[in-house]
Amino acid sequence: MKSLVKVGVFATLCLIILGVLIWKIEDLNPFGKKGQHLHAVFTSVAGLDDKASVRIAGVRVGHVDGLGLDGSRAKVTMLMERQIPLTVGTTARIANLGLLGEKYVELIPGPPGAPPLPDDAVLIGSTPPSLDDAMAKINDIGASIQKVTGQLSTEDIGSGISRLLADIQLTSAEIRALVAENRANVGSSVRNIDALTATLARELPRLASQTQRALDQISTLVQENRGNVSASLGNIRELTEKLQTSADNLNKISGTIASGKGTIGKLVNDEKAYNDVVSTLDSIKGGVDTLSKSFGGLNKFKIDLDMQGYYLQDSQEAQTTFRLDIDPQDGKRAYRAGIVSSPFGKRSEKTQTYTVTPPGGGPPETTTIRTITQEKTYSATALFGYKAPLDARLYAGIIENTGGAQIEYPLPVLDRKLLLSFEAFDFSRPNDLAPHLRLLGRYQFHPNLYLVGGYDDPLERNRSFFLGGGIRWNDDNIKSLLGLAGGLR
Repeated sequence: MKSLVKVGVFATLCLIILGVLIWKIEDLNPFGKKGQHLHAVFTSVAGLDDKASVRIAGVRVGHVDGLGLDGSRAKVTMLMERQIPLTVGTTARIANLGLLGEKYVELIPGPPGAPPLPDDAVLIGSTPPSLDDAMAKINDIGASIQKVTGQLSTEDIGSGISRLLADIQLTSAEIRALVAENRANVGSSVRNIDALTATLARELPRLASQTQRALDQISTLVQENRGNVSASLGNIRELTEKLQTSADNLNKISGTIASGKGTIGKLVNDEKAYNDVVSTLDSIKGGVDTLSKSFGGLNKFKIDLDMQGYYLQDSQEAQTTFRLDIDPQDGKRAYRAGIVSSPFGKRSEKTQTYTVTPPGGGPPETTTIRTITQEKTYSATALFGYKAPLDARLYAGIIENTGGAQIEYPLPVLDRKLLLSFEAFDFSRPNDLAPHLRLLGRYQFHPNLYLVGGYDDPLERNRSFFLGGGIRWNDDNIKSLLGLAGGLR
């Protein structure tokens, strides 16, 4: 009875710790006041998860409360956790926490003087360019550079000069024709110039007198500011020398490039170097494409972590299991691996033979004693699964260090929260014992918590009823848990 009390206290403490973790991970607050609901429509919300944060100027003010479709566009429902005075004109966009951080919804408040934003308002959302869009832009730029370089390498310079000379001759002919057509206008212009010359002859003495006075004033000004003028001329001279040095350097660099020296010179003049650069760019693009496909393939896997424990009534022992389920989401396969702490995990068999001679003589007597012991230890489980119709799953492989098979089927009741499981393993048990069978039922009363119960080893004398519970984390829970651990550092 004392062992049962200890197990009960331990199970209660475990459930309390699990409850606190779930409270933190799921950000539950049943006593908090529900805030304002908003909606936003985006062309794409790839990478945005349910329960993702909603922020204003980087500060969390709410979370995503549902993802759906509005026609051909994505519709995001947001629940505000704070009372924020948002106004009409508020917009939303998808943003990242850092380069590889999780995605969240950023709200850009509207004008301060606008009317308040009503509840369940639909905002206009914008999605930033993805990595595929950026790679497409880079590919277009590379194609344009390659096209221009190809045109430069295949252009016929001689034919270009011939076309230039032909254009000059055509322009000269057009100028001659223009002069012939406007000969009368040219004569009129000459007569106007004669009249202007006569006017200048009459006005020139007065203009000369005024020019002389202006020169005298300039001379006086120059004498008064001779020092400043000299300094300015010195600065101009120094600037001219620097420009000359820069021009010489540019001429030297252009000469080096033209002669094929240096990296740029070889790239411009050596066709092989150009081809090598293009080949390198193609290789980089191929590597980026391969990396993108690898990340895309990795995102297809769905991973669940499961930890459960139950108490065997007759043997008064507890069994604990930590399990990893991997679903490639191809509709056919499933994988399962785990570690089990079982009271019957390690079995040892010892055979001893004794020979005894009777005291009064006679033939010796031989006695053979065979001892089988079992002790609690850790064992491994590794199964390959197949998805059968009606969402049933068939597994085969290793169960608790022995060969075995398992069948799981979710019953079509209680919203498929009730699952039945049947395991058969350890088919070569000693002393002609029957295979180890286990019937288990699981009720998922919460997305992360469940209860288990069933009957263990019903074909043998050490059969026992069992009852317990467990916790299950999916991909979203693992991301939230890692984010919480990073925030506590």
